[in-house]
Amino acid sequence: MSDTAEIKEKKKVIFSAIQPSGTITLGNYLGALRNWVKLQDDYNCIYAVADLHAITVRQDPKAFRQNILNAYALFLACGIDPEKSPFFIQSHVHTHAELAWILNCYTQFGELSRMTQFKDKSQKHADNINAGLFTYPSLMAADILLYQADLVPIGIDQKQHLELTRNIAERFNGIYGNTFKIPEPYIGKVGAKVMSLQDPTKKMSKSDENVNAWVAILDNPDVIMKKFKRAVTDSEAVVRVGEGKDGINNLIGIMSAVTGKTEDEIAVEFEGKGYGDFKTAVGEAVVETVRPIQEKFNDYINNKDYLTETYRKSAEFALRLSQRTLDKAMKKIGYVAR
Repeated sequence: MSDTAEIKEKKKVIFSAIQPSGTITLGNYLGALRNWVKLQDDYNCIYAVADLHAITVRQDPKAFRQNILNAYALFLACGIDPEKSPFFIQSHVHTHAELAWILNCYTQFGELSRMTQFKDKSQKHADNINAGLFTYPSLMAADILLYQADLVPIGIDQKQHLELTRNIAERFNGIYGNTFKIPEPYIGKVGAKVMSLQDPTKKMSKSDENVNAWVAILDNPDVIMKKFKRAVTDSEAVVRVGEGKDGINNLIGIMSAVTGKTEDEIAVEFEGKGYGDFKTAVGEAVVETVRPIQEKFNDYINNKDYLTETYRKSAEFALRLSQRTLDKAMKKIGYVAR
């Protein structure tokens, strides 16, 4: 992994980061993480565990530390290749916090106050509406702009933040000349949209109070099978995609995503069979999909030396790369060189 690898190959740069929540759901994997893995072949990808972002909500130190390591090991197990794509822990690269402070001073209060996520999270955590929660988008902008990213894979909930990142970069460039690349949203192949197993009109989420509504990538096979057998369906008892069949539509979508079979092929395969057989088959297909991920995760999480060596090496690379951008920005502003 050389500093100039991505320049020599002339590939576009993609940056993306995920918070270390401690739990990755089947929806997270099929909808986003699996696509991260595929992007590595066509782009110069830079990935991070966004642990700085995570402390806008109070964390238990011991659990937080383990969640960061678990997230790192799990992303490796899912197929992130640190030899292809620098994959680091955000707090290990100090340029993120430094550029975030600078960008705070080029971000308008009104812009931040209009962020819908700030409003939503303020309601959810009314006892802890901290300044970090308010300036969170400036840190996200720093994450992206430090690596001169061409593209950023985003969900609909992050669209507003990327637009703000572009505004900040354009404002800074307008004052000081060309400093930051203006990133574009990456709209790739849409990943599977996985819905709740108990209320298939809602997206699968680990925050759902009903534990049977979502499947974690690290759930053991028995738990996965039980959750699929309890999945909500309808009274028609016909395995086909149709209006008013949200539960079955969701299960067919999951089956298609993990097996590569089309909806029509699945309907033909289960013609004349009941929902019980189908739910069992979906559960078994998911178990087989996550089995190798779980095995690799266990290998990584039990090999602390390898984990440490890998995230340190990636952090060193990310620091060298991002320091160039930070130094350039600071020079433009007028700071005295170190």
